[in-house]
Amino acid sequence: MSQKIEGGLPAASLASTVAVGARSATAGTGPAKPVDAVAAGDSLRLTGEATTLQAVSREFSATQPVDQSKVQSIREALAAGTYKVDAKAIAGAMIDFEKGLGA
Repeated sequence: MSQKIEGGLPAASLASTVAVGARSATAGTGPAKPVDAVAAGDSLRLTGEATTLQAVSREFSATQPVDQSKVQSIREALAAGTYKVDAKAIAGAMIDFEKGLGA
């Protein structure tokens, strides 16, 4: 089975109109023009979920997600040829992960 991919977008998608505030802009109809700044009266209000996601994102970015000392000890064990893989622990973690997915 073979599929041919044509270059470029269909003409219908090039002439789409997008609303920008009280104005509209049509794509692909001429040279690009700057969009005026938003009026001073406009505002943005985040939902509770968005605010929570921002807080969690800040919290994670402030902490180091990887234990560098553990990474270094594993690197040293690999280099020395003394690193042992616990197959039962890995298999158990994989099974627990699959159970968590509801599979």
